Amino acid sequence: MDRVFNINKPVGMTSHDVVYKVRKILGTKKVGHTGTLDPDAQGVLPICVGRATKVSDLILNKDKKYICELTLGVSTDTYDASGKIVSECDCSHLLEEEVLKAIYSYKGEIDQYPPIYSALKVNGKKMCDLARSGRADEIEIKARKVNIKSIDIIDISLPKVTFEVECSKGTYIRSLCHDIGEKLEVGGHMSYLQRTKSGIFEIDRSITLEELALLKEEGKLLENSYSVESVLIEFPELVLDESAVTYYSNGGKIEERRFIKGDYKNSSSERVRVYTPEKEFIGVGKLTLEDGSLMVKSEKIFKLG
Repeated sequence: MDRVFNINKPVGMTSHDVVYKVRKILGTKKVGHTGTLDPDAQGVLPICVGRATKVSDLILNKDKKYICELTLGVSTDTYDASGKIVSECDCSHLLEEEVLKAIYSYKGEIDQYPPIYSALKVNGKKMCDLARSGRADEIEIKARKVNIKSIDIIDISLPKVTFEVECSKGTYIRSLCHDIGEKLEVGGHMSYLQRTKSGIFEIDRSITLEELALLKEEGKLLENSYSVESVLIEFPELVLDESAVTYYSNGGKIEERRFIKGDYKNSSSERVRVYTPEKEFIGVGKLTLEDGSLMVKSEKIFKLG
């Protein structure tokens, strides 16, 4: 089975816990997730099975949407509710207007420092592991460019604010909540997080692990999952002639004269979905320009010649 499942991760499980459960339910070892969702968070976690794991990086590199709750006046070392409280501050003086102004000031491209308690690695070791083992002084946290594309307030009942965020990959909502608290000089942490969208995957069409097990028993897995090509629908289509299929499937580069048709833009570095003349999906390729000639290079192969 080469499919992608839109799993609704529950609170309390790591992303690796979900992978382990899916392996047991489906009886297959080749399972992978498409980006870490913290144990305290819930929501959309696309899970790749079989050869679909080849495109997990392409699914990961998508915008995300979250609903989060910010609690002002309490700071924690992890920037979320699971951490140790490091400071508390009275925030009864805050006005809704200044809180909203602080929140909206983070819209657009910003430099964000990830939390020290995160899965990001320093010299091959996770920052959270270094911090927990008393080696935080070895960590140099560097700011990263992220894009907060939209922020919509759902509810404001100070000291709590609930809002929806659409953002680029790599954005830490924990850091966003922490930074808002710092800007208001009262501190703050993320007290709730649900991922509602990751690329094409939305919470309304997600399934729980219990539902996955039931679908397996009922033989309804295919109609409740995604094919590899369907999750790559934003990439243009490219059809090769029959003589090029085997060469492509063996990792070769194909010249434009062996393209039958496609809706690509003739631009270098563009990714395309590659098909046989019979419209069988055989992988993802990357267009390149060599000596002025357009070619497609095998990147992800799904059929061997």
